[in-house]
Amino acid sequence: MRIIGGLVGWVDARLPVVNTYKKHMSEYYAPKNFNFWYYFGVLSIVVLVNQLVTGIWLTMFYTPSDGFASVQYIMRDVEWGWLIRYMHAVGASAFFAVVYIHMFRGLLYGSYKPPRELVWIFGMLIYVALMAEGFLGYVLPWGNMSYWGAQVIISLAGAIPFNIIPFVDSGTASDIGNALTTWVRSDFTLSAATVNKFFALHVVAIPLVLVALVFLHLLALHEVGSNNPDGVEIKKNKDENGIPRDGIPFHPYYTVKDLPGVIVFLILFAVIIFYFPTGGGFFIEHDNFLPANGLKTPEHIHPVWYYGPYYAMLRATTITWLGLTAKSWGLIIMASAILILFLVPWLDRNPVKSIRYKGWVSKLSLMLFAADFLMLGFLGTEPATDLYKTLAQIGTVYYLAFFLILMPFGYRFEKAKPVPERVTGGH
Repeated sequence: MRIIGGLVGWVDARLPVVNTYKKHMSEYYAPKNFNFWYYFGVLSIVVLVNQLVTGIWLTMFYTPSDGFASVQYIMRDVEWGWLIRYMHAVGASAFFAVVYIHMFRGLLYGSYKPPRELVWIFGMLIYVALMAEGFLGYVLPWGNMSYWGAQVIISLAGAIPFNIIPFVDSGTASDIGNALTTWVRSDFTLSAATVNKFFALHVVAIPLVLVALVFLHLLALHEVGSNNPDGVEIKKNKDENGIPRDGIPFHPYYTVKDLPGVIVFLILFAVIIFYFPTGGGFFIEHDNFLPANGLKTPEHIHPVWYYGPYYAMLRATTITWLGLTAKSWGLIIMASAILILFLVPWLDRNPVKSIRYKGWVSKLSLMLFAADFLMLGFLGTEPATDLYKTLAQIGTVYYLAFFLILMPFGYRFEKAKPVPERVTGGH
């Protein structure tokens, strides 16, 4: 023990391991009233580790020049390859599921309000990086849905309205769009060069950015402290030793408390992998079990479920206005729906943080927003019938109205409950 203690002391004198552990674990005081919704932050870390480990393993056997054959080789000939591939593929859906719930918890309890604006912004940057990572990985199996999905998404580069820039006419804008599309593809058509570029971005560039953003997200969080279901700042009420009276050390209390949630999640994750790995086509599309074929279009081209809401917005836009095509407007609205999330800390003018103490307008509008987002997600994965297109248009309008109208002004038409001085034990 003396040798170990000496070694720890030697390392700590050169690298502040013990101080870092204390600051972020044993002496990091978190509110004592965390509830179910707070499991999903740690679950996102669990899934991130799963994706990194399984991704490294898959990289050992994947060949970008023949992506489809590589995946079949992994599934059929590599020992336990099918399991690692399903862990990675289902893990992508699990990642988005826990992140979406984590984001909803932020909206529920106002975790983006001062002093946590930067925590929220880093979280949104993680979300954008995750969307890019998911799309790049979606293309790599090089099945028929991967091919046509990439065709649709990459073509959006040509829909960027460059003609709104002064001195750029429609002809020049079209040339810029075509050149940008070719650059994204790395070829004049989708080819092995496209897959090779996406492979490099998927396994090297974006993961590095993602890990760095997660580190900054946690660093910013631990600097200002965690929010809680009451929206009460525990740092404002400290004892004579400077310890928050309503806080408990993250370790061992929450590391132990999080274990049951992690175990239950892993059990559900295993059940899906072993008994329902394709998710009925929602996790892995049926057309992706066929090789990429530029001459055979799938009956219904649709994205994976986690892109559904934004794809529904893209398809719902049918107007041609101010010299911009419907596709350009769809791209603008889809991009705005993502970018507007970065402004949430400033759009929410309600002085009350937590949904527990907000009035009925805030509660009803948030619940409708959650239902609206789920509806858009469903519509984005279904064929674009007239009815579904109309519902998607209504859903898009409400999505934007929630952030631009209801969030800044809705609280003025409600009466909030008194916010307690200290955290409560209610769930």
